[in-house]
Amino acid sequence: MTAMSMLQDRASNPLDIVEQIVTANDWAFDRRTTDEMAAEAPGKWCDYGLFFTWSHEISAMHFTCTFDLKVPANRRPALYELLALANERLWIGHFGMDSDDGMPLFRHAVLLRGAPGASAESLEDMVDIAITECERFFPAFQLVLWGGKTPPEALQAAMLDCVGEA
Repeated sequence: MTAMSMLQDRASNPLDIVEQIVTANDWAFDRRTTDEMAAEAPGKWCDYGLFFTWSHEISAMHFTCTFDLKVPANRRPALYELLALANERLWIGHFGMDSDDGMPLFRHAVLLRGAPGASAESLEDMVDIAITECERFFPAFQLVLWGGKTPPEALQAAMLDCVGEA
């Protein structure tokens, strides 16, 4: 393998760039393989688990941001409704729920077929958008799960743009 092809292989794997972003933010991470990475990002409401997977076969990177929040089985229908309402408001990515443990999560995939590679700016934006949306909707999840609010009421509260702090 020539030095040029090694450089192209390295540049074509967006997880190398993600690793630099995570390191620059001083977040804990584990590069499990060349194609998988897990990190933890601090948030206002909880810490978020970030999971990145790169597929050379389809030139796509899958990204998941998980909440440290378990949903009791009897509250899952209400949270599914809230997730659907929240997804109508998103431009990028979507919310879902892990069916095994009921953990809410935010997902996004980036297709890079034919592109020279992902830019640091676009990957940084992807992570920033995910954390921003998780931070915005976390209180709504809490309102539905523990606050006795309906999904539309909780969504309305999440969509308020608060200014300042009380």
